Amino acid sequence: MNHNLAPNFAMPALVVAAAVCCVLAGCDDRSGADVTKVTIGNKTFFLETALTVESRFRGLSERTFIEPDGGLLFVFPDNQVQVQGFVMRDCPIGIDIIYLDSAGRILAMHEMKAEPPRDPAKGEGTPKDALNPVYNSRLKQYSSRYPSQYVIELAEGTIKKLNVKEGDLVQLDASLRKRAR
Repeated sequence: MNHNLAPNFAMPALVVAAAVCCVLAGCDDRSGADVTKVTIGNKTFFLETALTVESRFRGLSERTFIEPDGGLLFVFPDNQVQVQGFVMRDCPIGIDIIYLDSAGRILAMHEMKAEPPRDPAKGEGTPKDALNPVYNSRLKQYSSRYPSQYVIELAEGTIKKLNVKEGDLVQLDASLRKRAR
């Protein structure tokens, strides 16, 4: 028996297995993330969920790409439903944002533009200093205008393609509210 043949047969099987795992996982920033399927207008999205204070604060900061059918769904617990204001903290690409009330109705939509990067020479710190007041004071705030329980961030330019308007309903998994912390 030639023991050198075993690796030759095992290698193609490993390559196929890795390819299958890659396809199933998505091979993008969503891999391993908690993802929920959401339909907005007539388009289906697979949105990562931000259910904790930390994940909501981080949002899509530092991402350089958002899948055309991807994005992030922020879910706020019932005791944190309020007028929301989001900024483009350390976001090098533009993002579209949709604010929803607790029933899933669209309250407001914005096309958020990328901000110039931090300037440490001006006292704006680094991304590790997320609460730097000098940096944060210059960021434009995008408001929900009304109390918002859900916020969706999508790739730049997506809102224009969706043909949705304020008052439209987005169906969401009701269990998300129970999981938000």
